[in-house]
Amino acid sequence: MGSAILNAMVFMALIPALCCAKDVIDVKGGPESVVWVVQLSDLHFSVHHPDRATDFTKLVAPALSIINPSLVLITGDLTDGKSKDLLTMKQNEVEWVEYQTVMEHVIESSGLDKSIFFDLRGNHDNFGVPLLGGAFDFFSKYSINGQLGRTGNVNTITLQTRDRKHLFVGVDTTMSVGVRGPTNLFGHPTDQLLSELDMELSHWDSQSKDPITKISFGHFPLSFSATSHSGKSLKDIFLNHSISAYICGHLHARFGKNLKRHHQFSSSPEFFQLNIHQLSSQPPVNCSTDAPTANEFWEWEMGDWRKSRAMRILAIDRGHVSYVDVDFKLGTKKTIILPTFPLDSQLMSTSSSRHEYECRAMGPLSYEAIRALVFSVSPLVSVTAMIYDTRPGYLSMVLEAPMIKLQHNTSRGDLYIAPWNYRAFEDPSPDRYWLQIEATDFMGRSTLSDLRPFSINGLSTKLSWTWKEFIVMGCQWAALYYPMLWSAVYFLLLILLIPKALLIFSNKHFTCKNKGFLNILGWVSQELCRVPLTWFGLVGYLFYLILFPWFIGQVFTDGKDKGYMTYMGWVIKSVNEDGKHEYVGSPDVMVVVLPHLLFVVFPAILVTGALAAEKQIYREHVLSLSGKKEDDPDQEEKRSLWYGNRGSRKSNSCVGERWIRKVLLVVCLAICWKHFMNCRALIKAYEMNPIINFPGYILTIPLLLAYTVYRTRRNV
Repeated sequence: MGSAILNAMVFMALIPALCCAKDVIDVKGGPESVVWVVQLSDLHFSVHHPDRATDFTKLVAPALSIINPSLVLITGDLTDGKSKDLLTMKQNEVEWVEYQTVMEHVIESSGLDKSIFFDLRGNHDNFGVPLLGGAFDFFSKYSINGQLGRTGNVNTITLQTRDRKHLFVGVDTTMSVGVRGPTNLFGHPTDQLLSELDMELSHWDSQSKDPITKISFGHFPLSFSATSHSGKSLKDIFLNHSISAYICGHLHARFGKNLKRHHQFSSSPEFFQLNIHQLSSQPPVNCSTDAPTANEFWEWEMGDWRKSRAMRILAIDRGHVSYVDVDFKLGTKKTIILPTFPLDSQLMSTSSSRHEYECRAMGPLSYEAIRALVFSVSPLVSVTAMIYDTRPGYLSMVLEAPMIKLQHNTSRGDLYIAPWNYRAFEDPSPDRYWLQIEATDFMGRSTLSDLRPFSINGLSTKLSWTWKEFIVMGCQWAALYYPMLWSAVYFLLLILLIPKALLIFSNKHFTCKNKGFLNILGWVSQELCRVPLTWFGLVGYLFYLILFPWFIGQVFTDGKDKGYMTYMGWVIKSVNEDGKHEYVGSPDVMVVVLPHLLFVVFPAILVTGALAAEKQIYREHVLSLSGKKEDDPDQEEKRSLWYGNRGSRKSNSCVGERWIRKVLLVVCLAICWKHFMNCRALIKAYEMNPIINFPGYILTIPLLLAYTVYRTRRNV
């Protein structure tokens, strides 16, 4: 009995080693110092857009045969799962069959081994999937990972050269219970997944003396990844292991070109990061042997295949990680150039790069040549490295050096080098010098790489996001959801309750004499209190949104089981059929909750109050004309506030014609239109009956607006 237990313990201890051993690829052939992989993302193969699959077959297979990567990583959203009107989101098996057929053709045409392809689920691949491995989990049936038996949420492969290991860890953080879109938008790592990821990233730490470069790949950017039940995140694991980069997809290219982010350790909770680089200044370098290592990594989101026809080549050259994005929108590429050293100081340098240079941690061979991978359909006659100095105020060429191809008995690709005096380019400015590579083939066709700044010292050029890039990359939406939700709810309740309380307990009345924003808001809110049914209806509606389900709908592809949505997520029956219910889809439901509160409920409160205030001004105007009421000393103030200083006669004319009311009626129509369009999208998405499944949600605001319009009409 004791020996059996001992053997079992030994076997369990060997499992991690056995798992990793079968996923090690010995990279054969030259250049020995460099490995490169290809990343594709967000393919969105669709029955409504056959050109996506057609172009993929036509363009990607020839490119892969030329590039000859060691790995091909497809980071999610393999199929689209959307109806033609983009409103219904669930699995379509026809799209999955097409994906399988296309990938088989690409693998065969490129001449690459199927085992080097890794594909991951995206949120589109998980729309309406109630159970992984179930009848509607088409990823497990048609994907490459599924066909090769890679069933785990964490998959690891190591590319091993003579003197270095390159660890790639893929992570699938899609929902374990996949609801339909649009409330399926975030990655949801579990504590078990994070524990497994931590184990895989640390595997080689104690088993190999070779330097290790660690790369992780997934679908969701960290800005769209939730925390686990214990509050841990992917970022925590990546920082603990100081991976070089996390590469992902999900956002597509429409938000901008700089969907990149440099992460560093921070002890305080992080809701925002204002720029690509987290720290505004770089700390001094500590070269002592016991100095702590820098906890940092890059996050690089890439463009999509769906519209941008983008592909990325990522290279690791003696530990230096670089990439180039290839745009296939204009067709095939005859030549592709990827500079691997020196690194781009905007999007690739790290504080460890500076430490390596100043402390001479890297061997001199890493610095003594400009290096670039060049992939070409036709034989090349020349490759030239050009360096420009920007100090004069324009691009002044200071170096033009021919590059020579490294020769090997067996070659995986062409690495060109140009020896240089790298110390001549030391400079405190990280963007003084810029590098460009030019390749010319035997037909005279010239191809230029993008100009990129570099800093041989390892300094980083600070780069700012556009506002759209900041919104999708710089905001931690999972952390922001509940603060934004409760701030909105409390604000809406306060603007309803405080004026009412002042009227009841202190008889305080807001007036128009003070034209401050809060005073005007208080005055409008108090006028709303004079329409009791509307006021009580709005307060009751806010409590309804917090305390009760918003609507009931079909959350899965099969359409059998329904769930109901609250601000905390969807409530569905547990998949183990024990009769219990569980919440899923938080914070994903924020795409429904926050827009409804901010763009429907809040405007409805303002416009109903404005209608009530306008009615009061009109009433006083009529009474003053009829002589039934002495002229109110505040009357001119109110008219001036609403109708401007245009003279008494013109002001009276405007009050009589009630043109502000007409504008408010148009605003009411706009709010109702916005609300009904949102409801229409939800009806299509979750196949709901609007009268049975969510009458309170759909009808309350329009009815309150209609009632307020009626109560503030002319003859009341």
